[in-house]
Amino acid sequence: MRKSHRGEIHVLSQSDLHELLALWHAHRKKSFWNGEAGEMVNAVLRGRHLGRSAPFMIKTSPLFAPALDLAVRVGCELVYETSVHTPILLAFKPKQDERQYIRQERVSFEPDLSATQFEDDHGNTIYRMELVPGRNVLRYDAIVRVSSLREDFNLLDEPVPPHLLPPSILRYTLPTRYCDSDKLLDFAWHQFGRLPHGLARVQGICDWLHENIEYRTLSGSPFLSAHDIIMRGYGVCRDMAHTAIALCRTFNLPARYVSGYVPDIGFQNPGTPEDFHAYFEVYMGGRWQVFDARFNVPRTGRIRISTGYDAVNCAFTTLYGQADLTYFEVWSYQIDPREVQVGDPVDLSKRLCGQPEIRHPAVV
Repeated sequence: MRKSHRGEIHVLSQSDLHELLALWHAHRKKSFWNGEAGEMVNAVLRGRHLGRSAPFMIKTSPLFAPALDLAVRVGCELVYETSVHTPILLAFKPKQDERQYIRQERVSFEPDLSATQFEDDHGNTIYRMELVPGRNVLRYDAIVRVSSLREDFNLLDEPVPPHLLPPSILRYTLPTRYCDSDKLLDFAWHQFGRLPHGLARVQGICDWLHENIEYRTLSGSPFLSAHDIIMRGYGVCRDMAHTAIALCRTFNLPARYVSGYVPDIGFQNPGTPEDFHAYFEVYMGGRWQVFDARFNVPRTGRIRISTGYDAVNCAFTTLYGQADLTYFEVWSYQIDPREVQVGDPVDLSKRLCGQPEIRHPAVV
């Protein structure tokens, strides 16, 4: 462990080092990097050039940490009925990172189901258990701190060339079952090849999908890929995410599927039932950045649950056998944490969002 000339200890993870190097590549000609981040990058580069370790302790530490000044209650209740013992995987717990912090949570599996928890190779929290014959109630409830800043507050418009991508990111440039980018090369270059590579191209893809692919409720199917959606011309949020990801990957832009909770903070409540929402992230400027072809407008308070190549890695449940989903409820709304606790009845009269103005109660 070493200190900088300012007497501060820098604590970085290996992925942070990759991010810093990618950021250096993206911004090495900009005066922004005359500051502390630039000093950190230079120190890493000097250490590598001289054949010795960089002066940083390897441990997780976020590079950017906006103030988490809002509280959002999120969760779901799922009821499955089955006649036989049925293994199941669950993914409904949000990730912990610099943009979202779980302040309180409660998980319950009835009737007294025994569950184990593990982290998959995409960093998602997964619960594994076996449903029993009869009625099984699976419930998650949490209060999560988020920032009141819009998610586009620090977008970086600098794609990283494939040969400079961290090894863990390269995999998100390849075609998958639902994001069949190999079938969309000609279409993508004809439609978006004229756009500048980077943010303008990603936004152009979102604009085209938002305007040309109709959002049609209950039209989703587990058999449709991105290519199929372009041919069909309509789909649900999952389909739009898959198609946007596939189109980004045709240009060697790493893109990944995301499932999450999206409260209506700063937006009028549409009056429709809550659901899990699918969107995507693109790796540019050394970090993952959020895009959403379904809404096609930056949001506030979006809470990520899981990420992966496509929806296969982010399903809220994966069943290894037969079971019927007989009840499904999702909630995601801003609250005053002094008035609402986990385990309370879901009471939308205490919702602070669903209007154009953002309300800022004290976060305790």
